[in-house]
Amino acid sequence: MPGSALPDSPLSDSPLSDSLASGVEPAGSLLIRQARLVQLTDPAPDHPVDVLVTDGVVTEIAPALDSVAGVDEIDLGGRWVTPGLWDQHVHLGQWVLTSGRLDLAGTPDVESAVRLVRDRFTATDGAPVLAWGHRPATWPQPPTVAALDEVSDTVPIVLIAGDGHHGWLNSAALGLLGLPPRTGVVAEGEWFDNYARLEALGLSGDISPASYQRTMEHLAGLGIVGLVDLEFGERPHSWGERVAAGADLLRIRGGVYPDGLEEFIAAGLSTGSPLPGCSPRQVFGVLKLISDGSLNTGTAWCCAPYPSGAGTGGEINYGAANFTEAQMDALVSRAADHGIEVATHAIGDAAVAQALDVHERWGAAGSIEHAQLIRVEDIDRLARLGLRASVQPAHLLDDRDPSERIWPDRVQRCFMFATMLDAGVDVVLGSDAPVSPLDPWLSIAAAVHRSADERPPWHPEQALTVRQALAASVDRQGTVHVGMPADLIALPDDPLGPAPDSTDPADSALAGPRLRGSRPDLTLIDGRVAHTAL
Repeated sequence: MPGSALPDSPLSDSPLSDSLASGVEPAGSLLIRQARLVQLTDPAPDHPVDVLVTDGVVTEIAPALDSVAGVDEIDLGGRWVTPGLWDQHVHLGQWVLTSGRLDLAGTPDVESAVRLVRDRFTATDGAPVLAWGHRPATWPQPPTVAALDEVSDTVPIVLIAGDGHHGWLNSAALGLLGLPPRTGVVAEGEWFDNYARLEALGLSGDISPASYQRTMEHLAGLGIVGLVDLEFGERPHSWGERVAAGADLLRIRGGVYPDGLEEFIAAGLSTGSPLPGCSPRQVFGVLKLISDGSLNTGTAWCCAPYPSGAGTGGEINYGAANFTEAQMDALVSRAADHGIEVATHAIGDAAVAQALDVHERWGAAGSIEHAQLIRVEDIDRLARLGLRASVQPAHLLDDRDPSERIWPDRVQRCFMFATMLDAGVDVVLGSDAPVSPLDPWLSIAAAVHRSADERPPWHPEQALTVRQALAASVDRQGTVHVGMPADLIALPDDPLGPAPDSTDPADSALAGPRLRGSRPDLTLIDGRVAHTAL
């Protein structure tokens, strides 16, 4: 349930699932001394304060509090405290797997990618190759099955695009999946349907609960306290099994795709319900719909054709919708009828417009995921409908050059963060990991300074201030306050820096590197210490 504001959520009153896994740690109590509160929304004291946490909730803030019997104390020595960070769009299982996959990010052409695949194939004595990260939108030639068959046509090779919207497979992998021969990639719906089968075919990697827990411990070290997990193939008991095996650190809002919706409904789950076998820290969030494709595959659905057929080889191309409007209506109405929010992936402006139509028709709450290209008139609709704009700022770093090449006539309407925020849209930040790294500080820095290199910011009029970007990363909690969940981080320096409300490129150029290097000394989740460097 991206962006829900605990403790006002009904979760605070919900009983635990009858199948609550044994060993789940209870919420914690703690007295934090000498904390400087970061002012995100409401005013913050200009002096250090003490913060009392009772059973996972901030219950008192004052200049000096008396010790409480049986409650541990931590002296922060004037460190800066803010609500913990959320990533509102993650494919966590895929991120867990990234360490075992060949990294093809940044490869400039087919030949370079194939060279790295051949090196991996040779180094592993001919083992199957699974890779992630290639982005062929700017390559001079498209990926082909024949190019990978030159490495091997008998051992499976599966290369997953950096945006996740296609798989580049050799003949052996196509055969293993039972797919017909072809010259190019497996894209969009066909790819999503088959991607979930890789694990069963032994082409996935280690996604054990222990791997999940190690990954979550790393994320807590970045200041992440929760995330919206939109992994493919999840079932109602998936998180309960992980929690029972010890993977119980971060807050999780899990998602489901259309193929699993009826199973979640049959389990009695609605948005905010604790998942079976879990505590209220792991809840059901949303139905995820992928309504169109992506920029890099030339399948993002647009109102106007791609100039000169850019991204497709020259033919007239508008991109493509993955669902008919009738199919969208059926799914969204079904979810809304059962109290399930809908997170609709929409990259192109036509996809955004259709999603808004369908959400409005059925009164469906939720979010537009990505909203990468959007019509100005639809921004006001987004605000009026109360839908979140769940955006991934680091995508603009990767898509800057492809956008200029593929959408040169509409780049001024890409990643319109400031315009959406000014219109009253609830903008929340995420990564779409592993499409972009699961690093909230990278997302915040990209929203503030829209450049990854020495070039000036790309359309700086759409930049957020540091204060705005940080506020969009804390799950709508604002300044630390009484009554909020005790999901907190303590930073050695003020994350807002010397120019918290500036969008001047000169200021953002200084803020970007500082933000990317930010790391907390302490992370609390539910009042428990999840990470400490004190």
